[in-house]
Order: sequence, then structure tokens, then C-alpha cells
Amino acid sequence: MPAKLKETPKKGEITRLAIEDAAVELFMEHGYHATSMRQIAEHTGLALGGIYNHFSSKEEIFQGIIIDKHPYKKILPLILEAQGDTAEDFLRNAMRIAITELNKEPYYIKLMMIEFVEFNGVHGAAMLKEVAPKVLPVFEQIVKVRKNLRVTNPAMLMRSFFGLVISYFITELVVSKSIISNFMPKNSMDVYVDIFLHGILKPEN
Repeated sequence: MPAKLKETPKKGEITRLAIEDAAVELFMEHGYHATSMRQIAEHTGLALGGIYNHFSSKEEIFQGIIIDKHPYKKILPLILEAQGDTAEDFLRNAMRIAITELNKEPYYIKLMMIEFVEFNGVHGAAMLKEVAPKVLPVFEQIVKVRKNLRVTNPAMLMRSFFGLVISYFITELVVSKSIISNFMPKNSMDVYVDIFLHGILKPEN
């Protein structure tokens, strides 16, 4: 049976992604509010009217970025290949993969900060509509095959893991540039994951 040919992106889709790329650069350089539709059009090489053929507003561009450039598209295949005989080993390896990939493209977390501050997370539902159907099955499988899990709700496990990754990434941005970094253990990520897995209290005998 012949291999299925990969579809070539249509011209409209290529232009749409180019607009999003230009907007990301401008949002990172000038901020969301200081960036205009005209600037985005010029940065893309389009007439101002041309940009409105693809997006009705700057906010629609921003929402497109939040969905189209979500890092799960690169991270998920790597997490699916994460090794680990136990749930703990798997989650530790998945955490390392997620942080490594986010460090390669840290702009996405900065965009999410704009989302939280400027929009109160209103685009989160659209983002989860895209992301959850692809990511949730991973956590459903973890719950199904991994033993000794206290959390057996896949959606809650997914949410808590996202929280782990985001909170570590954001606090690391702050801590790594401060005097507090001198007091952090060299394996701070492992310690952070250990707290996620086991909490901060010693088990009662």
C-alpha cells in the first residue's frame, strides 16, 4: 500500500502562520497592547487590508497563536516515548522532556502570562479544546496501566502535571536570576518533582 503523502499547506494557511509568527515577535518585543495590526501587517509583508482576510482583530491573532503554537505539538510525541518502569519514573522523565522543550521556546510561557494578565484566561477554553483530546489519552493510559497512583482521575492528573511544569518553569525564571539560586540544590527539578509526587510531609509510621 503506498505511503500517504503529507499534505502541502495551502497558501492561506501559510500566510496565516506567517502573520502569527510576526505577531509573536512583536508581542515579545513591544508587548501586546503596544503592537498594532498595522505593525503586524508590515512585519509580515502584507498590506493592512490583507491581514484582515485572515484575522478580524489583534485578539483573534493572539488566540490563534495560543492554539497553533502550543508546545504540546512538539512535547507530546517525546513524552509518549518517555521511558520508565514505574509511574514515578515516567513522570520524572516526562517533566524533564517538557522543561527541556519549553527552554528551547520560552516565548510561549510569556504569551500565556499575557493571556492571564490581559485576558483573564478567556482563551484557555479554546486552547484546551485543541489540546485536551490529544493529551488526555496519555494520562488515561497512565491511570490504566500504572500502579500505586493516589490520583485516578485522568483529567485531574493532567491538570496537576501541567501545573507542575508551568509553576517550575516560571519560578525557575525568577529564582535562577536571584540570590535564592545559591540556596537551591543542584537537582532542584528532581526535588520539585519529588514534592509533586510525594508531598512535603513525611509519611506517618
